Amino acid sequence: MRTYHRRYCAWGAISERIFNLTDPNSQLIAAALARLGLGQATDIRGIQQLVGGVSSDIWQIDLGGRSICAKRALPTLKVAAHWQAPLSRNAFEYAWYQTIAPAFPELVPAMLGRDAPSGIFFMQYLAPEHYPVWKTLLLQGRIDTGMAQQVGQALGQVHAFTAGKPNIAKVFESDAEFFSLRLEPYLLATANLHPALQNKLSSLCEATANTKKCLVHGDVSPKNILCGPTSPVFLDAECAWYGDPAFDLAFCLNHLLLKAVHQPAQSAELLAAFDSMAGAYLAQVNWEPSASLQARAAGLLPALLLARVDGKSPVEYLTNPVARQQVRDIAIPCLQTSFEQLDAVRLTAQDVLKP
Repeated sequence: MRTYHRRYCAWGAISERIFNLTDPNSQLIAAALARLGLGQATDIRGIQQLVGGVSSDIWQIDLGGRSICAKRALPTLKVAAHWQAPLSRNAFEYAWYQTIAPAFPELVPAMLGRDAPSGIFFMQYLAPEHYPVWKTLLLQGRIDTGMAQQVGQALGQVHAFTAGKPNIAKVFESDAEFFSLRLEPYLLATANLHPALQNKLSSLCEATANTKKCLVHGDVSPKNILCGPTSPVFLDAECAWYGDPAFDLAFCLNHLLLKAVHQPAQSAELLAAFDSMAGAYLAQVNWEPSASLQARAAGLLPALLLARVDGKSPVEYLTNPVARQQVRDIAIPCLQTSFEQLDAVRLTAQDVLKP
């Protein structure tokens, strides 16, 4: 029996685990490593399950001289509401990395292989001292508009690279997965609590599902972005789908608005980061009129904002009822007005958050 201790990881987890090959997960990982030629059971010095994620098991594996990560999707997500999700998302995530890496290797961890029998893929381990999680920095009050600009630019470049490519669209025919992971739990579940907005949210759901422009990550959130030495690194592309890029833009901007509510003393800085990211992203849009994409993002943004207090996946740090109501006070008027510019949503947030 070997022990392995890890105090911090790129997913912001603190955990401790004893590696023992009588453990079923250890056996599964060892067999997958061997099938892929990445190592034998005798090479393993430690396996530690990293905690903090809700949709997958993630392990750090010490192979004696190098560390790698392994990831396997869970059939039921670890949230308060019952939320089942297709396991096929693990393969779509791996394919997203493989699609992006040739053009933008600096934006993704290196993939080492995927073992279909176990549903596990292996990837490069990125040490947190060199790749801190953007969410962690934001919640610590370390707001960097330059980082927000980098994220917006990189996301726009990825979308531009994959736009209008039928060969990529064919690989990511994941409409059912995206509906299960994003449209239903965010838009439709929220509509159940807001009958007056049901038609609006249902229409947004249908329009998003029917928009096919480029390869979408589906979970562009600060918790899934590492601040690398030269560029952001995107993780957790389980929701990868060939569809509407406005979803990715709105999804990430939403988190900056949520943190502006959560951290009122820094709301001006966070709203400036919002502007930096949006501007950098829109400057990359060359596959369709920028105004068209912005209008869709401006429609989705307040819906996603409302979903993080009243959908299936409420944001964990907004526990104050006053803050949660502020989110509703921003989102609901924006949905009722149907803004077509992101500035209008940001200005609404600014007005609600005035001291």
